[in-house]
Amino acid sequence: MKAGIVGLPNVGKSTLFNCLSNAKAQSANFPFCTIEPNIGVVNVPDSRMAKLEELVNPERVQMATVDIVDIAGLVKGASKGEGLGNQFLGNIRECNAIIHVLRCFDNDNIVHVDGNVNPIRDKETIDIELQLKDLENVEKRLEKVNRAAKTGNKEAQTEKALLDRIRENLLQAKSARTIIPQNNDEEVLMEGFQLITAKPVLYVCNVDENSAVNGNKYVDQVREMVKDEDAEVIILSVGAEADITELESYEERQVFLEDMGLTEPGASVLIRAAYKLLKQQTYFTAGVKEVRAWTINIGATAPQAAGVIHTDFEKGFIRAEVIAYEDFVHYGSEAKCKEAGKFKVEGKEYIVKDGDVMHFRFNV
Repeated sequence: MKAGIVGLPNVGKSTLFNCLSNAKAQSANFPFCTIEPNIGVVNVPDSRMAKLEELVNPERVQMATVDIVDIAGLVKGASKGEGLGNQFLGNIRECNAIIHVLRCFDNDNIVHVDGNVNPIRDKETIDIELQLKDLENVEKRLEKVNRAAKTGNKEAQTEKALLDRIRENLLQAKSARTIIPQNNDEEVLMEGFQLITAKPVLYVCNVDENSAVNGNKYVDQVREMVKDEDAEVIILSVGAEADITELESYEERQVFLEDMGLTEPGASVLIRAAYKLLKQQTYFTAGVKEVRAWTINIGATAPQAAGVIHTDFEKGFIRAEVIAYEDFVHYGSEAKCKEAGKFKVEGKEYIVKDGDVMHFRFNV
């Protein structure tokens, strides 16, 4: 599962990517500096891991991760191939969610591709290019499905009806994510269309250091504009975050954050938000060899969760032994949880909860 960072050139995407991933993407003050997408595997900050490590004292600890992709800046005309547009749009299509970075700071030394700072215009520029590309793909699909629908093919008629609704919204400059599938058939179809504007999105307002806590007039404009989108807005001073990552010690970083009025780096907030945006959650395995956070889709069953460790665990699944994280921390060990009746044995139908501490029995 990958979240792609998008935005106009020079809004801070590559600098943000560097903060998140420690992979040093090229960052410079001119458009199209990034051409190939950079991919970083980022640890998901989770305070529960430290507590489990303290209780179990394992040989190693493995955090959950999320893939972040730095995609080059889009410009007007990208849907028609302007500025390497086709390549960029293809890179976005391969991602599962979108992190849309908007410039919300004034700085005469950093070039804006459109000449002045206006996050509302910038958002509309990106939205329109993505919507135009989706509209092109929807109309191509409609050409094919119309013929089959006219013959009375029920599946084709269902697909045509959904495509017509999506097309109508796109023509009104509304993204495909505003279409709510009416049933399971439409959900499956929507997934299969692979539309860019159907992907979940969160907005990152890149602000100056003084606006990192409360935002500014530009952030207020963005919040007002996206209020009907059911999308999260995160305030981040990307320049300050970059400075924090350069500091050597934890203590130095904490002093820097306190001076800014923050309790943790904004990058940590963003990573957790991206994880949630991708509809991911975490379960734990905790033993003396390793304490590990495993990533699963929200709603995954116990066998599916077991399969993340190894496919044999899913194929030969017998049962899952489960302790809620809160119980594990309260009682301090697996043995004490058993004594207190907090150790559960679950079968194939069990839906894993975020934070479950699990052990699987299987036979292949």
